[in-house]
This record gives sequence, C-alpha cells and structure tokens, in this order.
Amino acid sequence: QVQLVESGGGLVQPGGSLRLSCAVSGSIFSIYAMGWYRQAPGKQRELVSRITSGGSTNYADSVKGRFTISRDNAKNTVYLQMNSLKPEDTAVYYCNAFGRISPDQPVRHYWGQGTQVTVSS
Repeated sequence: QVQLVESGGGLVQPGGSLRLSCAVSGSIFSIYAMGWYRQAPGKQRELVSRITSGGSTNYADSVKGRFTISRDNAKNTVYLQMNSLKPEDTAVYYCNAFGRISPDQPVRHYWGQGTQVTVSS
C-alpha cells in the first residue's frame, strides 16, 4: 500500500520560512511527478508546485520566486522550501504523487493527509 508521509508544517511569522517534506512509502513501480497542493478555509484545493521525474518544475504565480520545489528520486521524496511567507499562504498543504504501482496498473494520484501551515504574527 502506498503512503505519503508529510512533515514540516507549523506556525511561522510573516516573512519567515518553512520546509515541507514528503516521503512515499510502500511498493510503487514508478512515480512520474510529485507536487504540493494547498487548501485554505472556504477555498478550493490549488496546485502550489509540481516536479516531474526529469526535474521539470512549475509553480503557481502566487508563489513564484518565494517557493522552491526539489525531489530526491532515489528516496521518493519531495521537498518544498517556502520563503518570505505571507498570511495568504496559510492553508493545509497536501503532498501528491502521480504514478503507478505496477506496469499493468493505470497511473493515478496518491495523496498525503495534509500538513497545516499558518503564517501569522
């Protein structure tokens, strides 16, 4: 069974930094992309950043220049370095992996349980 285990959330003051980590455990054949989504109260879940197995990245406009995504393919782990945090970054952050558990299985999304990030003075 595939599990995504997130860590690194918490409370930080505006302008501060946090680093989120997400490790994929269990048997998975291939992961094509990993990323982070977030959901603030009363809002829809949105993509924050995504990175492919080849290293291509994309970011939401609201976080460009402040957040950096990276990935350790050998460890099936993805990181999100968040700098210059703003109150509007407050949300539950969800890790996502897009892959398949065996060659004959379809690709699908896997989700972590979410980690709270609160930016407040």
